[in-house]
Parts: sequence; structure tokens; C-alpha cells
Amino acid sequence: MPLATTRRAGLVDQVIEQMRATITSGEWPVGQRIPPEPELVTALGVGRNTVREAVRALSHAGLLEVRQGDGTFVRATSELSGAVRRMCGSELRDVLQVRRTLEVEGARLAATHRTDTELATLTTLLGQRDTALAAQDWEKVVETDTAFHQLLVRSSHNALLAELYQGLSEAVRASVAASVDTSLPFHNQVSHTGLLEAVRAGDPAKAAAEAGGFLEDLLQKHGE
Repeated sequence: MPLATTRRAGLVDQVIEQMRATITSGEWPVGQRIPPEPELVTALGVGRNTVREAVRALSHAGLLEVRQGDGTFVRATSELSGAVRRMCGSELRDVLQVRRTLEVEGARLAATHRTDTELATLTTLLGQRDTALAAQDWEKVVETDTAFHQLLVRSSHNALLAELYQGLSEAVRASVAASVDTSLPFHNQVSHTGLLEAVRAGDPAKAAAEAGGFLEDLLQKHGE
């Protein structure tokens, strides 16, 4: 391989990593349009072709989406999440099925491996979720419910399981938002109190059953 080509490939890889870090850190949030090409050229100190190759690579990986006439938008925060989005598309049922697989085992493990600090944070998040439900603050409901499930799986202390679930973060949040029934009164909304109490009591079988139960209900509702 010619030396100039090697240097160019290395430079593209550096730009890809810089842009990936900006995406994963949240500086460029999911759904936001990234700066236009001239701004990226100036900010990164590279040529247009290098920027274009980096954008093309990140688009292929699923992190970016080029919309002709509109610009380039952040699609996902990781290659795994991007792949999940491509596979699941807009099918809520598919996401709920994957969530059931990961969350049931996450809850089972969390019941025996969670720390006191994690339990306290889970309790706080669930309290905030229920307060938001009562107030019909739907944006807060989605935010706190998603955070509750993410922490629950991390509390399994299974690094691979937690990483897989984190890769689904955008899909999980979207499924939470799609599953909230704003027409139901507070006492008819999905409750996670039993799940939290099973984790608190160190009962893995009950925790798994509780985690699977509400997801089964959602799947029945959405036509599994």
C-alpha cells in the first residue's frame, strides 16, 4: 500500500474516532443534526474528503444518517444500538421481546448482586416515576422509567449483559414512550413496586417473574 494511502487511512480512522466520541458522550445527541461539512472541516483540521469518508463509515455503522437536502443526523450512540435499530425498525413488539430476554435475567441477577447504593437509587427512581405518573408528566415518566430499567440491569453486575442492554438504550426509551398509556388513571398504570421489592428481598425467582410479567402484558397488548 502506498505511504500516502496509509497516512490517509490513518487520518480517516482518527476522524471517525473523534466523531464517534462526540456522539457517545452525548455532545451530539440522538436525533440532532451534526454540524455541516464546512464546519467539520474547520473544527477537525482535515480535508472535505476525509470528513466525507468518516461520515460514510459512521453512517454504514448505524451511528449517523444522511438525509439528502436536510443534513446528517445522529441515529444511535453505538454500533450495537445502530444494528438493533436497523433490525427492529419501528416494530415495538420486536423491541419488547428483546427487552424481556435481557430484563428478566437482569432482574434475577440484580436480586442477589445489587449493592445497597444501587437499591437506594432504584427506590428513588421508582418514586420519581410514580410521582410523574400521578402528575401526568409523561416526559418525566419515560425518563425515570428508562433509567430504572437501565440501572436494574447494571445491578446484575454482569458486564456483558449490561453492555448489551446499554446498546439498546435508544430502542428501550422509545419502547417505554410507546407503551405509556396516557388515557389510564394512575392506579391502572404498570407498577414496578413488586419488582423493586423482590430485588430488595433478594428473591431472584420473584424478581424474574415480576420483570417478565409486565413485559408479557405489554406484548399481549401489542399483539405478540
